[in-house]
Amino acid sequence: MQGMDSQLTVRLPSDLSGALERASRQSGRKASEIVRAALRDYLSAPSAVGPRPAERVRGLVGSLDSGLPDLAEQHRKYIVESLARGK
Repeated sequence: MQGMDSQLTVRLPSDLSGALERASRQSGRKASEIVRAALRDYLSAPSAVGPRPAERVRGLVGSLDSGLPDLAEQHRKYIVESLARGK
C-alpha cells in the first residue's frame, strides 16, 4: 500500500454509514479502503475530468437557424404552440 500523506474526516448520514459498514463486512475490506476506492473511481470518471456539456457543444451554439427571428424572446410561446400541435 502507498504511504498515506494526509487524513480526511468526513461526517456521514446514518444511512450511508450503515451501507459502508455492511459493504465492509461483506467484502472483508476496511471502510477506509472502500472510501479510497470510491473516491478514486469518482475522480477518474470522465465527467469529473472532462469538459462540461456546454463546453462540448460550444461550437454549435448559435450555428443553427430556426427560422424564428424572435425565438429567444418568445421561446415560451413557441414551446406552448409546439406542445399544442403534439410535436
